[in-house]
Amino acid sequence: MVNVHEATARALRDNGVDTLFGLFGDANLFMVRSFAEDHGGRFVAAANEAGATLMAIGFATTTGRLGVVSVTHGPGMTNALTALVEGVKAQVPLLFLCGDTPADNPAHFQNVSQREFILATGAGFEQLRSPETLAEDLATALRRAQLERRPVALNMPAEFEWQDTQYEAAAVDVEPAVPKLQHDEQLDNAVGILASARSPIVLAGRGATTPEAEAALRRLAERSGALLATTLKGKGLFRDDPFNLGVFGTLSTAVAGDLIMQSDCVIAFGASLNRFTSAKGPYFEGKRIIQCSLVPEWIGEHAAPDAALVGDPVDIAQTLLYWLDEAEIPPRGFRTDDARQQLAAQDPFADLAKTATDTTVDLTRSLLRINAAVPENRIFACDVGRYVGQAWKAIDVPHPSAYIHTVHFGSIGLGLPCALGASIAHPDRPALVVTGDGGFMLGGLTEFHTAVREHADLIVVVCNDGGYGAELVQFEARGLNPDLALFRWPEFADLANTLGGKGIAVRNETDLEVACAAIATRRGPLLIDLKLDPQTMIPLDY
Repeated sequence: MVNVHEATARALRDNGVDTLFGLFGDANLFMVRSFAEDHGGRFVAAANEAGATLMAIGFATTTGRLGVVSVTHGPGMTNALTALVEGVKAQVPLLFLCGDTPADNPAHFQNVSQREFILATGAGFEQLRSPETLAEDLATALRRAQLERRPVALNMPAEFEWQDTQYEAAAVDVEPAVPKLQHDEQLDNAVGILASARSPIVLAGRGATTPEAEAALRRLAERSGALLATTLKGKGLFRDDPFNLGVFGTLSTAVAGDLIMQSDCVIAFGASLNRFTSAKGPYFEGKRIIQCSLVPEWIGEHAAPDAALVGDPVDIAQTLLYWLDEAEIPPRGFRTDDARQQLAAQDPFADLAKTATDTTVDLTRSLLRINAAVPENRIFACDVGRYVGQAWKAIDVPHPSAYIHTVHFGSIGLGLPCALGASIAHPDRPALVVTGDGGFMLGGLTEFHTAVREHADLIVVVCNDGGYGAELVQFEARGLNPDLALFRWPEFADLANTLGGKGIAVRNETDLEVACAAIATRRGPLLIDLKLDPQTMIPLDY
């Protein structure tokens, strides 16, 4: 017999959880202490519950493992709601352990109906029913989070913490069922479409980025004569292939866009085919679409495919290869020397407009310089703002697993905590985050100090145009005074130094070279404050 708080800590460790993010209060502090001190787990204490949840999201996204976060009741739980919505929309498996106020004290000033708040985010909810059902209830929450690919909360009343329960060590067996490819009319249609295509493209999304899937998709593209491309979340997958178009969609280069328009068939693996992938429509017009996904709900979610295949991407690719060989279909001629030379010779940044002033730098040129200075094994997270399209284009990643997308909910301020969680998961790799000044103030400033406390290898680039740039653009587009969107922020470099990191303000090319030199000699969290002119920055462009 052990106390519930100790049994919870032991159950987490028995299920391979070695890192726990969170803030503690009276409803979870004893479990956190037991996890860290009795069972050797690592507890990362965030400054805010939203930051803790986002750190767990960044951890899960870059490791493929379950993220786990623990918060106390009432405001501890409600502070995390925006982050939970992001986790739901991102389809990240996350165990959200939240304390709850004692049932026998309905007048408790932190009492709130936690179930309704959590379910409203789209997250799953499990109630710890009694001390005796702890093992069963925790196992259910663990299993659901992983199988449903979303945050699932386990609501744990505070009065149970010191009550006894019978605990036996047990790991939860989570073996997701993999849909088996059906040899039916849909497969026949897909084979026929691919066999008759003159200029196919093999498109990979985040759901087809394992080493096995990458190899299978490369073989299929070569055998069918297709060009390769990825969604934004698949960025970096085929980076060394001479027939790689890069990102397919609104972020495509001019050369890639021309080749995409010439294509007559797209066979997409592990991609939802959203409006940005279709360039808001034109990139799918006049093409036959084959959508292949391990996740049945993705099929037809944003675009109606001509053939839909549900199953493992490796199995699907190998099956298509088999039938192309069986029917002796020759490779098509889209992989031409001309296409290869166009892709090799392209310079998407050749005609950059000059936007620097006497006291500000050019956004894209600065990001390109920083991209060259940061070690190649970086992890990259990006917040959202009018700089985001240029950041996505300018910053490279070695593999899709090194990219954290934080724009599922459109909230600013999520990038830095997500990058910090990934940095904690990968202490031997630098984590680069590009954020805006508003996003940094909203969700990054306090967690920058968390990065200092955790000695994280975090490089924070603040795109600082002195306000909320996207809103400024909207005011000006309607001939309205934009002053409400402008702010007098403190000096971010000074704040970074005060918090124990290193900060550098970049107002000119000389400052930028100083910042890049600091990247090479960094010894902890580094903040680079890019001073930008709000009047010359380009509009939101993704």
